[in-house]
Parts: sequence; C-alpha cells; structure tokens
Amino acid sequence: MTGILTTTILAFIMYIVLAGILIAKNSHRKGTFKAALLIFIFLFIIGSVSNYIILLPITVPNMVIANTGIALVGIFLLYGVTSVKTKKKKIGSYEAALGLVILLGVIAIPTVFVLGIFTVDDTYQSIDKQEVAEAKPLNKDDTPITVSPEFARNKVQKSMSVVPNTQFYDLGKLQVQRVGEDIVFVAPVEFTGLWKYFRGKETAGYFMISATDINAQPKFYDSKMKYTNSSYFNHNIERTIYAEFPNYIQSGEPQIEVDDDGKPWYVQTLYKPIGVTNKPDMKDMKVAVVDPVTSKTVAYDMNKAPDFIDSPLSSEMATDENNYFGKYVHGWLNSLFGKKDVKIPNDSGTESSVTPVFDENGDMYYFTDMASPKENIDSALGYTLINARTGELTYYNSKKNSGIMDSKGAKEIVNKEFPEKKWEGSMPILYNIDGNPTWVVNVLDPNGLFKKYAYIKAADSDFVVFGDTARETLESYRLALAQDPSNVEATGESALEEITGEVDRAIVTTQKAGQVIQFLLKGDKTVYTINAGKAPLSLFLQQGDKVKLKANIRDNGTGIVDTIEIEGLTE
Repeated sequence: MTGILTTTILAFIMYIVLAGILIAKNSHRKGTFKAALLIFIFLFIIGSVSNYIILLPITVPNMVIANTGIALVGIFLLYGVTSVKTKKKKIGSYEAALGLVILLGVIAIPTVFVLGIFTVDDTYQSIDKQEVAEAKPLNKDDTPITVSPEFARNKVQKSMSVVPNTQFYDLGKLQVQRVGEDIVFVAPVEFTGLWKYFRGKETAGYFMISATDINAQPKFYDSKMKYTNSSYFNHNIERTIYAEFPNYIQSGEPQIEVDDDGKPWYVQTLYKPIGVTNKPDMKDMKVAVVDPVTSKTVAYDMNKAPDFIDSPLSSEMATDENNYFGKYVHGWLNSLFGKKDVKIPNDSGTESSVTPVFDENGDMYYFTDMASPKENIDSALGYTLINARTGELTYYNSKKNSGIMDSKGAKEIVNKEFPEKKWEGSMPILYNIDGNPTWVVNVLDPNGLFKKYAYIKAADSDFVVFGDTARETLESYRLALAQDPSNVEATGESALEEITGEVDRAIVTTQKAGQVIQFLLKGDKTVYTINAGKAPLSLFLQQGDKVKLKANIRDNGTGIVDTIEIEGLTE
C-alpha cells in the first residue's frame, strides 16, 4: 500500500500547487478552500483505486501525465463549483489556471514522447552486447530441448484432473528450467476467476514435465501458494512486487522457478527507465524473487540471483532487447529511413518471440534469428543468444553461411508439407548437424499434439527429413547428408575417426541422392556408408580391398565415411 499511496500523492503535486494559488487569490477564501479540499479527497480516492488496479510505476513520464490529467480535472471542477458563487470579474484566475494546465499538457506530453524517441539510442548503448563474425549453429547435444511448449501444455492440461478441486484452477505460464540434471517445463495451477479465488484462497501446486522426452508424462507437485499471478487484491504477485519496488518497471508476467528442494518461487524482471522516459536501461535491471507462501520479496542483481533461478531475465525483456539491438543500431531515424544494418527479430520463438535453450554448461540462453527488414526475403542474417542470467547479448552473423533460410521459411516448409492435415511447424531452432546449419522443427496438429520432427537443411529448402522420434530423424538426416552428392566437402566440425581394415562385403545402391556404397570391414560390424559423389572410385570397392578411411561413427552401429583411400586404386 505504501507504493500506491506514494504514487498517488506524487500525482497530485500540480493540483495542490495551483489550488493553493487560487485559494490565495480568491476573496471567498473559506469557500474555495473547502471546495478544493473536497475535490482533492474525491480525486484522491479515485486516483488511489485506479492506481491500485493499474499499478503505475513512479517514473517521470507517468508522473507528468498523471499530474496533468488530475490538475486539469481538479481545476475544472473547482472552477465549476466556485463560479456559481463568484462574480465574473473574479473568475480570471481560474481560467488562467485551466489555460496553464492545458498549455503544460500540450508542451510536456509531446516532449516526453519526443524524448522517448531519441532515447532509444541510449537503450541500445546500454545493452551488454558483442558480435561474432561467424555464425556457429548450436550443437544438438548441448541444447537438448526437443519438446515444444504447445505439446507440453496439451499433455499437462489432460492431467489437470489429478489436482484437488480442479474446477477452481487452470494451467499457468509454462517456464523451462533445469532441475538437477533434467531440463523441464514447470507450470503453476492458477485460479480461473475472482469467485474461485474467494473459494480456494490458495492454489494447489504446480506441474513438471520433461522438455527433452517426447514420451514423458507430467507430474503434479502439491505445494500450496497464497500469492500468485491469478490471486486478487494484495495476494496478487505483481501487486506484491509493486508494493516493494514502485519505482521499477516490471517486465512481462511473473513466472515460477523451483529450487532444489522442490519449493516454487515467483520470479520477475525489473528495470529502471532511462532519464525522463520509460525506455529500459539494460544496465540497471534486477530480479524480484517472491515467496508465494509468505509474500517475502527480495530483489537481486540479475547475475547474483540464487543459483536455482535459470532465467532472471524474462522472455519479454529478452524480446525487447532483441528489438532495440536489431532496429536501433544506428538510431531511430535510420530505423525508418535507409535502415542500414537494421535486423528484424523473427517471431517464431516459443516464449514472447524467443526460444530458451541450454548450453553444454547448463546455462540458459534465449535464441532468436534475425531477418532483413526488406519484405519477401526469407534468408537469415544471423541470430542472437541472450544469457538469461546476465542479459548479455551475442550476435552471430551468417555472412560465411549466407543464403540460409530463416525460421519463418523453415516453418512454412513444414506447413506446406501437410496442408490436408493442417499440421504446422513449431519451435524452429538452428542446429549444427555434422557441419551443416539445420533447422529442427516440431510438427504439431491443430490441437497441439506432437506428430513428427522435421530436419531441414538451412541452405537447401528441398532437403527435408521427417521422422517420428528425435533419434530416428537425426540418424535419417545424417544418412541423407552423407548420400547427398552436393555434400562433397568434409563434415567440418563432426568428430571423425581414422580407421584401417579389409573390406569383407560391399554393395552399391542407387537412391534419390545418387549412388551409395555400403560396406563392412573384417572384424567390424559397423555399416559404413559413402556417397559416390565424394569418392567416385569407391564404386569399384570389392571384397578383400584394403582401405584407410575417416568416418563419423554413430552409436547405432553405422558410420558415415568422409574420405577413403583404397589400396591399388587411390594410392
């Protein structure tokens, strides 16, 4: 309540000053004072209730607009009340006051708006950022999220019957995080309305479901919460945070994260605005952590948040950061005219246009690919990774891998594949598969149920492999890469093993990708595959040939050959 009262009082400064001047100048001072006081009380009550509902942060633009609006209404009411008892010659001061308020409003509000426009460059400069000249697509083993939030939500919704008094609740916002060694989605149950809040008083707990196993089932955890997003009045989480930090702006909807003991906490990103605007200062951000049982609220610098919190930076703030970084690289005017170096974030993400991923160290990042502002161009300029604990943005440009499609193009390929079933692509992420930039996309039906995986070669829209499981699709895609005659170069960053041996059996088959040679070595059960486009002389491979090769050995008993030397043929 302290924050609400403070904000409301600050919104009345202009009215109090002008009312005081009018009282001093009015010959009927006693009547004017009483009228001004009653109007103040009336407007103060309305202002307090309004602020209790909208939770107006204490910032310069907000206070300017609030003061102008309240002063205008207050002086107009005061003029209307006192003019009945005052002769015309005494009314000039009221008219002057009204004119002054209107003039200040005409000057101040546009000024704040204009300052906001020219402050976007300050916000851009406040971003902790770096650019890497070469885009290195994410490693599939380091970023293992393979379940789309839509599919996970659908599965959890079907399990809501296990919640006590399930008629009171609905599923809240899904949040991905690492719990122990597992990557999971966590979602609280929330009240469905005011009446259910009065009846239930506290929510029942939260669900957890794997974000890496498509066959996993959700599990409900009984952990009652009194202070939640869907609670009303002083039990609402945003209101709880506002009461402690009214001079900070909240970014997005508070989300829950679970500590090592299974206790849920509500987490919210806060930021201070720059100067006399509401534009975010990316260097002055904090994270508020709320105990949903006691309402105890503590704010931390983001990089000093408790270890169990994977994303002190909200997905909404990450989206804003991408927008400022991409659009205002050379200022506001350039974002409208010329658009030099402007990059537009795609909105293909799973959370507020970004997609959370984890690196090999278990740190969470927000992934977003960047496209050209020019219409009808679906090639990616690069992508950003934003550290969810520090807010640091790294931009990987794709100049070396120019011509790769963006996430929108990848989703459209999937959408066009199953028009009669209305299946659509979801959660596209750019991975590095054996040195090839590859879009990995979930295929969902209209009800959000998972149907297939799609692996799409980012540099070739016709190179698409579908499969029912992540492992099956990955291996099929790798095999297709090896059989593709256009893939005549080495697999780059894939791990190659040097192998020597004697051919035991060999066959040549003709496939869509061209002629493919598969063979076995004596004493080795690995099935080796090489495309004739990479090694034409391998077409003449036969039993007894001694070979020396480099291959990427899979854990499914297959090997994709990159180079081969055949004694007597290539030596």
